[in-house]
Amino acid sequence: MPPGMPPGSPGQAPPKTSPIEGVKNLLAVASGKGGVGKTTVAVNLAIALKNLGASVGLLDADVYGPNVPVMLGTNEQPRALDERTIVPVQAYGVKMISMGLLNPGDKPLVWRGPMLHSVMQQFLRSVRWGQLDYLVVDLPPGTGDVQLSLIQTVSVTGAVVVTTPSIVALADVRRAIEMFRQVNVDILGVVENMSYFSCPHCSGRIDVFGHGEGERMANNFGLSFLGEIEIDPQIRIGGDTGKPVASLGEQAPGGKSIYAVARNVAARVEAVNAARGAPVVQIL
Repeated sequence: MPPGMPPGSPGQAPPKTSPIEGVKNLLAVASGKGGVGKTTVAVNLAIALKNLGASVGLLDADVYGPNVPVMLGTNEQPRALDERTIVPVQAYGVKMISMGLLNPGDKPLVWRGPMLHSVMQQFLRSVRWGQLDYLVVDLPPGTGDVQLSLIQTVSVTGAVVVTTPSIVALADVRRAIEMFRQVNVDILGVVENMSYFSCPHCSGRIDVFGHGEGERMANNFGLSFLGEIEIDPQIRIGGDTGKPVASLGEQAPGGKSIYAVARNVAARVEAVNAARGAPVVQIL
């Protein structure tokens, strides 16, 4: 392979991948840059899918910034049954594994590519996930080693790309979309997070970061637009206090748009699997 050519480049056969035992669908939640609320979307998506009737796991693959444990309000350490079997922790009915549970505190991880590949393989293959309808993987921002390690070794059902309406965020999201296309991973669609703010006093809609750019970009790339999630203080409070909005139900402040996105994601997974002739997962 010529130096610098990524897997899945034109003229190169895609790498061989294999599914994770018991996992029907693996969903990669990605973003082109940090600060767009990717982890917030991943956590609430996992809980919403579970509350809609699916069995769900959540893998925190953002090893440099593992915030999932904080957002789920747990610091419980996973149990190791033996050298090759890890039992994930559970929060809000979702099975979860994160480097934040294995490396608690503020000590930074200074790892290179091969070490990242190794821990990703352990999280994917050594964790006893059991039977899952969905394994949601919260990827680091960007297009680096962790993303390629995931794509090269496991069968990814599809990617959910998170952006904000900001033009700066969209420029980086385009790179993430092109990465998934280069390595032949289906893109389920685009989520526009922090899309708008509903004024509690006048009920007017305020477009803090602009509006509609995520949907326009999805249309330009021929992708599905999975929905917009508003700016709601309860979403931020829920993440900071370990009580995600999705756990409070669809009618909770900020919950309706998250559940709408979850239903759209499930519908896209069903469509992708139907096109492949794979089994589909029915949720409410």
